Amino acid sequence: MKSAGGSRRWIPFCVVWSAAGLLSACQSVQTTQPGVVGVERKQTMTSLLPASQVNGGAEKAYQQVLQDARKKNQLNRDAAQLARVKQVAERLIPATSAFRNDAQGWKWEVNVITSAEVNAWCMPGGKIAFYTGLIEKLQVSDGEMAAVMGHEIAHALREHGRERASAAVLQSTVLNIGAALLGVSGSAVDLSSTILDVTFNLPNSRQDETEADRIGIELAARAGFDPHAAVSLWQKMSQLGGGRGPAFLSTHPSPDNRIKDLQVYAERVMPLYQAAQAARKP
Repeated sequence: MKSAGGSRRWIPFCVVWSAAGLLSACQSVQTTQPGVVGVERKQTMTSLLPASQVNGGAEKAYQQVLQDARKKNQLNRDAAQLARVKQVAERLIPATSAFRNDAQGWKWEVNVITSAEVNAWCMPGGKIAFYTGLIEKLQVSDGEMAAVMGHEIAHALREHGRERASAAVLQSTVLNIGAALLGVSGSAVDLSSTILDVTFNLPNSRQDETEADRIGIELAARAGFDPHAAVSLWQKMSQLGGGRGPAFLSTHPSPDNRIKDLQVYAERVMPLYQAAQAARKP
């Protein structure tokens, strides 16, 4: 039976049930093993956004980026450069098992985009892109390339993108509930757009960046790259552009604090690097 207000009589009950559902959907999870660097923070995720769904959204978003680069003749223009980036990735990817076993089963992809931008990223599920501006402007060594790539892979291992997308989905759901209460229509979340947003537009928190630095330096060491290359890399980064550094570093930890932290953790993972080097010798 409806009151004069029609179906709106039931909205408060929907709000109560929806709010309860949101609370039960939030979970505290451990996405990775701590490793030698000891990253142990538990993260809040929503079951409304499982990892498989996020990885699927990342796949769609990644293909959009590649399609755009292909149209502009910016995708994988230098075969030697692409081969070099892929060789570094091929050494790093097996090391991810130290943090999570399922990463070996991800559909990893590596591509190089011709752009003056000093940038690199790894979307959820192992979708990697390196920009030629980073390679050429910084004249990175293989070790420095591994430091960047390890850092970006660490974001994917820790599911920082899913963590931030979860917050966006929960916020959108709350807004939709509020819209229903007011009798107006809400809007659904476009997951591929959300993934693009968290990859390119929304800055990572300092906490996320520190976790990625530490895990990244361990990945590099396990893959046989000198972990001290991360220090020289960020020294170059901080000097680029008259000391301001690349735009994508504007919200990262301060260069001085970052370099100090990297120096500490480079020493911590040196035994891993030495063991990897010994294993690589014929």
